[in-house]
Amino acid sequence: MKPAPFGYTRPRSVAEVLDILRAEPDAKVLAGGQSLLAVMNLRLARPARLVDLGVLRELDRVFDDDGAVLVGALCTHRRLETDPLLARRLPLLAAAARQIGHVSIRNRGTLGGSLAHADPAAELPAAMVALDATCYVEARDSGRRAVPARDFFESSFTTAMHDDELLTWVRIPTPAPEPGWGFAEVARRHGDFASAGAVTIVHREGDRVGDVTAVLFGVGDRPVPVDCTELAGTSLDDETLRAFAHRVTRSLAPAEEPELRRRHAAASLARALTQAATRRGPRRQDGAA
Repeated sequence: MKPAPFGYTRPRSVAEVLDILRAEPDAKVLAGGQSLLAVMNLRLARPARLVDLGVLRELDRVFDDDGAVLVGALCTHRRLETDPLLARRLPLLAAAARQIGHVSIRNRGTLGGSLAHADPAAELPAAMVALDATCYVEARDSGRRAVPARDFFESSFTTAMHDDELLTWVRIPTPAPEPGWGFAEVARRHGDFASAGAVTIVHREGDRVGDVTAVLFGVGDRPVPVDCTELAGTSLDDETLRAFAHRVTRSLAPAEEPELRRRHAAASLARALTQAATRRGPRRQDGAA
């Protein structure tokens, strides 16, 4: 199928984008186009105008930011996967990006596009929630506002952004000492969307397990945080983690294939927790960027 007729604009600055979004509420932003163009071809989306961000190199940057990393919304999935700073400071993000589709898709798809699309089966929204990221959105009239990732995703394909807002930057904390982390998903074929997956982070206090974070994806209308309070202070042995994963996923109610997705969620959560319990991110030297 072909998309419905639409206008096309390629602005040269963020300010110009914001002017267009204020003036044309039915306009849609085009970043990598990996999701939007597909739904337009099916005529599930009919924007009056596409606002192509392709030349806004100012949003295709990564910065060290005093205990955090700032990532521009136009950074591609491939850059998230291969950027040296992200590999050192946020190896979990690089691992999540590596699971997105195939290389040809990762070369085009962007961080901002994935987050704004808010597909509940996507890897990056869940990773942002687990990493306690903050999304920065801007509008011509209201200026910039910060939205915690845990509040950014409201339901399937719906975010907290207003029609006149543009996602510009994402700030991701990089705690020290660096925690253990895990990422696991189940998909029918390599490159397919996951039927379920899990992102996990384990902080240690010496030899003792401290805070544990886990977020599931593919099993709800948005990333699903898991209450891991009971795991603090435990040994995180395989048997404990498998039992915990099966228990906390029993109450999930996926809209499609619920039994299968619950099983996949339990397997993914147990595997990701095991990874996080035994893996530590690479240690960085003070001042490293």
